[in-house]
Amino acid sequence: MVHLSLATILQEHVTLELECIDRMYLNVYMPRLQTEAFVASFFKKHRGARFASSALMEPMTTAFRNEIERFVEQNHIPVVIFKSGQRKDDVAHEFLANFRGKEGVLFLGKAQEKTGVFRTEKRHTDAGRVYPWIVRSTAPVMHYYFYCFDEDFGPFFLKYCSYFPYNAKLCINGHEWLKRQLKKRGIGFTELDNGILTCEDPALMQAIADSLTAEMICDLLHKWQQRLPYPFAPEDTAAGYQYHLSILQAEFSLTQVLDRPVTGRQFFEQVIRENLDCGRPDHVQLIFDRRITRRTPGSFRTRVITEGVTPSLYLDYKHCRVKQYHKEGRALRTETTINNTRDFGIAKGILNLPALRRIGFSANRRLLNVQRLSHDCFVGSELFQSAQEPKIVDSQRTSGLRFGDSNTQTLLAALLIFRLHVSGFSNRDLRDVLAQMLGQKPGDISSGRMTYLLRKLKLHGLIRRVVKSHRYQLTETGVRLSLFYTRAYARLLQPAASHCLPCQPDLGGSQRDSFARLAAAMNACCEEAHLAA
Repeated sequence: MVHLSLATILQEHVTLELECIDRMYLNVYMPRLQTEAFVASFFKKHRGARFASSALMEPMTTAFRNEIERFVEQNHIPVVIFKSGQRKDDVAHEFLANFRGKEGVLFLGKAQEKTGVFRTEKRHTDAGRVYPWIVRSTAPVMHYYFYCFDEDFGPFFLKYCSYFPYNAKLCINGHEWLKRQLKKRGIGFTELDNGILTCEDPALMQAIADSLTAEMICDLLHKWQQRLPYPFAPEDTAAGYQYHLSILQAEFSLTQVLDRPVTGRQFFEQVIRENLDCGRPDHVQLIFDRRITRRTPGSFRTRVITEGVTPSLYLDYKHCRVKQYHKEGRALRTETTINNTRDFGIAKGILNLPALRRIGFSANRRLLNVQRLSHDCFVGSELFQSAQEPKIVDSQRTSGLRFGDSNTQTLLAALLIFRLHVSGFSNRDLRDVLAQMLGQKPGDISSGRMTYLLRKLKLHGLIRRVVKSHRYQLTETGVRLSLFYTRAYARLLQPAASHCLPCQPDLGGSQRDSFARLAAAMNACCEEAHLAA
């Protein structure tokens, strides 16, 4: 079996590529009923009650529950009481398989869940009089899951809390929405579980996927709120008490369908070997384009999960995660899940979906670029030879970067720590890392030596200075040459030399035989490591 590099797999063996919003879990709430003061104002100023008390909520709750029961009975809707630990999606799939209508409610699910509520506690005035006071609390409350099928969005669910202020959750799937749009337009495609395997017009499919907007999702909510039981009276709605949407969780996926299952397995073999450190803070900040310091909260890690024989790669950043896995043995799925939009300085309102879309899809691409660049560090013979020789640029002369020289290898290895930092690195940053790798203190490396090293790297074209700053960034040449030097030395020269050039002389054979074995071993190592000759 021929082993392929990451770049070759992504460039030559991807038959279909699709960026699409995947699962979205949205909070459905009334902004004017989320605090104790707002709740008191609703009952006292809007409804004219003398006191704001949870006793006023009970008639509303009873009426809402009765309306739900009446709606279910009149429309002959099945009712499922969810058990603890039961997968609700599995139940939904069973009902969906038997649904033949254009639109409708598949079933109603019930579950007791702990949630935030408002209750009344007694307080006393200075004169000793008792009065009610609205406070926040938590309690196990019945929740109603309306699993529905929409003509445009396909399957979704809307979950209502049965207690005031009747907050809800809306869950949709962008891939299901896309499938419905393709069918409406008569565009042929083959389904992949939660994805697309083949399509007659991939460009048009991508354009349709990009057209899903926050306004469309809001329209879906309002459409079904008019059809399903509603907890508030028309007078409340007319007074401005209306539901809004905010983003609790959003998944942004990149699906790359591969020509053969073996290609996907080879991809993950390379990914696992080369990128186990992607979850380090200095690497994660590249993927999410966010600067990370010691004060940045959250965990940053990489995990490899194996289920059966197919691995998955997980990268965590604060409350968010990038997941990469081989989907159904046919496609590479790279998926960014944003669980807290404020990790990126963005509010949770649904109208911020375009900004989150850019972050999510960009994170997917950045991860693939990190993986591709880390593995495919090819350099041509001309560049390799040029790096060995002294450089003279604008009357400034510097020595060559000799391959195998311990000082050169250490410098380039230190340089790779900053290979994809968004903000670049400073003289001090490089000095601290270099000193650590040399087993010295930063103060042991003089400023003159650091200036010389930076000038050397700059003249060789490995780094460039950031305009109007004292910071530097690696060039693409710098990244590739540094990776090639460090990996070729660590993976080829040292192992091959230790096997083919033992410390004791080979008394039974000639030097020519020893070097022949060295050449054969080097060729084998190059082929295994996917390094260009």
